[in-house]
Amino acid sequence: MTALLSFLLGNPAILGLLASVAAALGWGFRQRLAGAGAERARQAKAEAAARALADQVDNDIGALPAGAASKELKTWGRD
Repeated sequence: MTALLSFLLGNPAILGLLASVAAALGWGFRQRLAGAGAERARQAKAEAAARALADQVDNDIGALPAGAASKELKTWGRD
């Protein structure tokens, strides 16, 4: 086992190959994390836009007189 380990660590070609594999894995992991961060940012932006629309609808309904609001909300309810 020691002879095999010393051969692998003493051979520059094998060390270069192992370093390349480690670098590729590290780069792939970093790209995966960057993609996840971008997706979280995209979802947060979409949720903020939806929240703004919901707030606008709440404000519009709150500005209506009681009778008009009741009539408007009846059109959205199930029969």
